[in-house]
Amino acid sequence: MRSFVYQGLPSRVVFGAGALAQLPQAIAAMGAQRALVLCTPEQRASAERVAQLLGDRAAGIFDRAVMHVPIETAREAREVARQLGADCAVAIGGGSTTGLGKAIALDSGLPILAIPTTYAGSEMTPIYGITEAGLKKTGKDFKVLPKSVLYDPELTLTLPVGLSVTSGINAIAHAAEGLYSVEGNPVIDLMAEEGIAAIGRALPRIVSNAKDVQARSDALYGAWLCGIVLGSVGMALHHKLCHTLGGSFNLPHAETHTVVLPHALAYNAAAAPQAMQRIARALGRDDGKAAQAVFDLAKANGAPVSLRDIGMQAGDLDKACDIALQNQYPNPRPLEARAIRELLQAAWEGARPG
Repeated sequence: MRSFVYQGLPSRVVFGAGALAQLPQAIAAMGAQRALVLCTPEQRASAERVAQLLGDRAAGIFDRAVMHVPIETAREAREVARQLGADCAVAIGGGSTTGLGKAIALDSGLPILAIPTTYAGSEMTPIYGITEAGLKKTGKDFKVLPKSVLYDPELTLTLPVGLSVTSGINAIAHAAEGLYSVEGNPVIDLMAEEGIAAIGRALPRIVSNAKDVQARSDALYGAWLCGIVLGSVGMALHHKLCHTLGGSFNLPHAETHTVVLPHALAYNAAAAPQAMQRIARALGRDDGKAAQAVFDLAKANGAPVSLRDIGMQAGDLDKACDIALQNQYPNPRPLEARAIRELLQAAWEGARPG
């Protein structure tokens, strides 16, 4: 008989095409009056649309969110929120923007409303990450969990196809590791398998037709479920490796997850056979070969499959291995230095797991 603990996350979700129109009511439901709108420089137009929707409730726009949330950017955004008298933040974009909102909330307690435009899933988690002095530090605090999330598939129609694929596989990574988490439970298992299946179905259709609203909706639905998994249970080796590669070597977030995931799954395959069966089944295979299924999904849909192709230098692999072995996350298979170094080499070369 399996023993487990399940903790539901206290967030309000509005899902559906056109959900953005409900933003003013969502802000009012939070009891907020002045919202600082957060975005990356590239998504300034989306932030301006949000500010226009909010009208008098918009305190201003901070458009300098970047990958991995440098502590300097977080401090600057916190000060802008204070100066403008904002009593909440609206984060529109992907994980970088949501992460900035969380960094503000961590220090100030400012509530966040998230409007995801990628499949990152971090909007459903109380997990934050801040990079300082070349190291990405992560933590968990329920005050950074967005109070409300608007999922509008129409906002993802312009997400470039390549980023759609890597963002989707990034979401799959959350669910995959949830299936062998030490904190796993039956509810999370159901969400994880359903989330992987929804994204696995959606990505080839998005590659075929980027404007397929139903495919976009399926991908966003899957990302929501995978995000709940990420927020509910602890992650393992894959996420440790990606935090290392992203925070210390500034590799692009979603692409790093896409490249590393098949190799992390191969490393853990023998130690977590039931999880591998569920991942493979969700991706349409009945042979339990989860690592190969994820690799093939990435490659068939044009995603990068090697660290070399996304900017990792061969000379940095030893250092990455050393960092990854520090402050280890719980993992089904013990972390062995030689095996982790071989994993990184295979990921750097883009070898298909055997």
